[in-house]
This record gives sequence, C-alpha cells and structure tokens, in this order.
Amino acid sequence: MTASVAPPTVQVRVDHHSAVHLAAASARGVAQQCGMPGALPDQAAVIASELASNLHKHARDGTLYVQPLPLGEGLEILTADRGPGIPEIERCMSDGYTTSGTLGAGLGAVSRIATVFTIRSRAGEDSDAGTLVCARLTPPGGREAAQQSIGALCLPVEGEEECGDACAVVDTGESRTATVVDGLGHGTDAAHAARTALQTFHSSPERPLPELLAAMHRALRHTRGAAVGVLRLHDRQADYCGIGNVRVVTLSGRQVDHRMGGQPGIVGWSMPSPQVRRLPLPSGATAVLHSDGVDARWAHASPLHLLRLPPPLLSAALVHGHRRSRDDATVLTAKQPQRPR
Repeated sequence: MTASVAPPTVQVRVDHHSAVHLAAASARGVAQQCGMPGALPDQAAVIASELASNLHKHARDGTLYVQPLPLGEGLEILTADRGPGIPEIERCMSDGYTTSGTLGAGLGAVSRIATVFTIRSRAGEDSDAGTLVCARLTPPGGREAAQQSIGALCLPVEGEEECGDACAVVDTGESRTATVVDGLGHGTDAAHAARTALQTFHSSPERPLPELLAAMHRALRHTRGAAVGVLRLHDRQADYCGIGNVRVVTLSGRQVDHRMGGQPGIVGWSMPSPQVRRLPLPSGATAVLHSDGVDARWAHASPLHLLRLPPPLLSAALVHGHRRSRDDATVLTAKQPQRPR
C-alpha cells in the first residue's frame, strides 16, 4: 500500500517582480520539507523562478502553486494564467530558444530539470486563452511517482494560513481510494476536523466505503464536523460515498458523464446511513472530487479542452478558474491506477 496526504498548497500570485523571489523561496522550502536530497531544493527553486518570471513578464492573472506530490515522494510546481498563451510551444521547448517577447522563455530549461514536465496552452485574446504548466521533481528513482495520473490542490480562504479542507489518495492493490474533507466553516477548528478525518481514513483505507465514513463519524464527534466524500476507482468503475457538499464528477474526455453530490448530513453530528453509488468509468476517464469552495457550475458547460486535460493540470485549471475566494477550496483529480505490465 502507498499513501500520501496532500497538505495545503503554497500559492504565489505573480502580480509583482518580487513574486519571482517568493516563488523560488517557496519551492526551495517545500522541497526541504519533503526531505529532497542534494541539489534538488535548489533545482526546485530554479524551476519556480523560471516559471514565475514568465508569468510576471508575459501573462495575465498568473499564479504559481507548490506542494508535495499527491502520491509518492517529490514535489510539483504548477502555474495557471489567463493568457495570452503560447502559440509555438514546441519551438519554445527547443534548446537555445530564448526571447523576451513570449511566455515560452525558459521552458526548455524547466523541462530538462523536471522529472516530468507537462504543458498545455491556448493562444489568443478570448476567455479560453491561457497556459497551464506542471513540473514534477522527484529523488533518483522516483519517475514512477512523478508519472502518477493524480492531481490535487488544497487552498485556504484568501488571507488565512490554516485550511479547513483536506484530501488524500491511497493505492491499495488494484484500486485507488481518494477522499476530500471539508471541515465546517474555515480556520483552526475546521482544519482540526479535517485532519482528524484524514487520520481515520489512513488508519485503514482499504475498508468498505460505508465503514470508512462510519469510522470518520465516530472520530469527528468532538469536532465541529465535516462534509466528506470518498471515491474508490476500480477497473472501469468508481464507487462513491459522500455526506454533505463534496461533489464527484466523471469525465470521458469528450463530455461530463456523471455529476453528483453527497447525501444530506454532517459527518460527526447527523449522518445518515452511507450509501454507495456506483459509476461507470471507461478506460482513460478522469474522476474529479471537490469541495464546495469550487463552483459546481464548471461541470455544466465545460469546454472540450478542459475535459481533456491531464489530472494535474485539470486540478489547477478548476481552482484557478472556478474557486470561491471566501471558502477553502480543494480539487482532487485521478484516473484509475495502471496495472503492472
């Protein structure tokens, strides 16, 4: 069994040249907290500096996110913006390509340093323009962790440090189990409830989903309670069990296939008997689990390019484009775990 808890994401809004230094320092700090050996913290700082510098010079509404990998050892640095996009990504990635006139400067260096590098961009002046980047950096031998089809972002209310949301993902055998917890309200008490729920989740994540929620319910009785969603991905199907305003959405790459919320109630206070709902999940489909800090209307009229994003970039796009600033916001996206060949 492999498991990881996704802590609150470090967010750096790149709206001033000083944000470039802050981004580099933040990436170095997260790398050190992750126990990254040798020169890897400095390499993380270089990646963040290059990406933040691009945002400062060329992008609109650019934000950089830094956090440990959702599953496995290492960290990831993501950026999202609202344009103008990169019209010639392949050229920007070429060795020796430099320019002060486009967003692509420095991407070649970033891609060489990163263990895994992913980018999508739509150029133009319309509302769909913008660039999404994910650079994952792992210790030697960590490429498998960097290639995991999982994305997660967890952000507190604007201006606060503690996050009342939390999420985690666990691989057990051939299934993958993910949870998003939204402690009631926000701040210290909500964060305590969310952490308590995750401790219970990790104590035995392979249990049937109703049993997991029942255990969380018992553990949260002396907290303010939480909304909880638990999702288990199998081969071509997903089981969902949720209480409160944690929503699940499945995407086929062509359309939104299913969307649903949890049963009414509060885990820790007034929880009905949890019911498992089974969803078909075709090969290659993506499941999204998110708190109500992300506006659920994103799933009602999603553009095709959004539905086709890989999980890390999809999480960044949803948080950047659909986050409610007055609430904690968490998005966890995942595909089925790949079977060993």
